Amino acid sequence: MKEIVAIIRPNKMTRTKEVLSALGFPAFTASKVLGRGKQKGLAGEVSFEMRPELLSQKGGMKYVPKRLISLVVNDEDVSLVVEVIMRVNRTGEIGDGRIFVCPVEDAIRIRTRERGKAAIN
Repeated sequence: MKEIVAIIRPNKMTRTKEVLSALGFPAFTASKVLGRGKQKGLAGEVSFEMRPELLSQKGGMKYVPKRLISLVVNDEDVSLVVEVIMRVNRTGEIGDGRIFVCPVEDAIRIRTRERGKAAIN
């Protein structure tokens, strides 16, 4: 099993959710996060007006709003899920996000005590 963690643009969240669900991966955890990469912020990523002095700061924006999604999948599904997330979220512009794939030792469904693949399926 692997955990796939993706940091994506907020405006791509709905489409990402729709495509993952259509492919049989409806369950994931999502949260609003703030961060910044090498670009030091993108004014076009926010849905509110910014004071002009914030846009002209030498260091860029302090943080950029993003969405973080996390899902645990079977090893054989990793390539498909990563490819789908990349296709939906790739604009070719700075700020498209990152995907991390991490090993998962075990998973346990609390209600039934199922473990491993049974706990995530």
